[in-house]
Amino acid sequence: MKVVVLATSYPRSETDTAGRFVADAVDRLRAAGTQIEVVSPASFPHFGLAYGSGIVGNLRRQPWRAAAVPPFMAAFAAAARRATRDADLVHAHWLPSGVAALATRKPFVVQLWGTDVELARRAPRLARAILSRAEAVVCPSTALAGDATRLGARQIEIVPSGVDIQEEIGKEAEPPEVLYAGRLSPEKGVLELVEAAQGMKLVVAGDGPLRDRVPMALGFVAPAELTGLYARAAVVACPSHREGFGVACLEAMAHGRPVVAGAVGGLLDLVVTGETGILVQPGNAPALRAALRRLLDDPALRRRMGEAGRRRAAEHFSWDSVTRRTLDVYARYAGKKSGRGGSDSSARRATSSS
Repeated sequence: MKVVVLATSYPRSETDTAGRFVADAVDRLRAAGTQIEVVSPASFPHFGLAYGSGIVGNLRRQPWRAAAVPPFMAAFAAAARRATRDADLVHAHWLPSGVAALATRKPFVVQLWGTDVELARRAPRLARAILSRAEAVVCPSTALAGDATRLGARQIEIVPSGVDIQEEIGKEAEPPEVLYAGRLSPEKGVLELVEAAQGMKLVVAGDGPLRDRVPMALGFVAPAELTGLYARAAVVACPSHREGFGVACLEAMAHGRPVVAGAVGGLLDLVVTGETGILVQPGNAPALRAALRRLLDDPALRRRMGEAGRRRAAEHFSWDSVTRRTLDVYARYAGKKSGRGGSDSSARRATSSS
């Protein structure tokens, strides 16, 4: 079986974090014996749209770049057609990749992530045209599956992102640290976290439009260095206002760290509140502070929740499990003739456990 992966964000080097979770999944699929070819802006002209803040973020910050969208999509579609001549299936990550997938006239599945919902709300007719023609729409969380149904998806598969489970639990720093790893943007709740963590040791790994309001931020951190930050953290904060999945939350769990997270989106699939961490209402800085304080003041509770989170990550989100589920999706839809989905009724195969 040959699968062509289309992605609007994909690492350009070993240290590049853009689309890293897509590359990690591709690596596992190749190791499992699947022939995978990747088409991404790393291999065709992207006219300054694809990297940095991503397509949606770049257009939001620099609306004049919208003039580059047609040539970008033309270059993407041409590269996709060349790569898929002998393909059995196209796996398109993010909605714009779905446009290129349509141009291939091959059966395709579309993988939605959090930013797709915002884009779909701005262009609902385009989103419906793509999702309704896909053989299936793959979503990493229950919340995104619901969004996909409302946007016109006919067949839905829930397959989460995967994670490497750490063999050993790192030793906490002294004094205990609260770690935030992610984009510095309003929807991530980082400003509420800075307010809530006054007087605490807060480590912020990330960059973004709010960088000047988060002076302690380290900027983008290479994966190897980020692993070290998880290993020494006492608590990991993921206070998002919206979240399609929650990679940082899952990575924290894989490192045996308790999580304080916003009670939204994919984080609801990951965190079992009171067992693997604490869920709080997004935007509520006092509640966020109380949850952080509770964990920082109770080492035994941190240890118990961290161990439970690591077990949960191993049981439901290991790469072995996620790769098997992805291969099951490929087997169901590869070689279809129509490329236009299954039936008019929405059907969901929940291939992940929560």
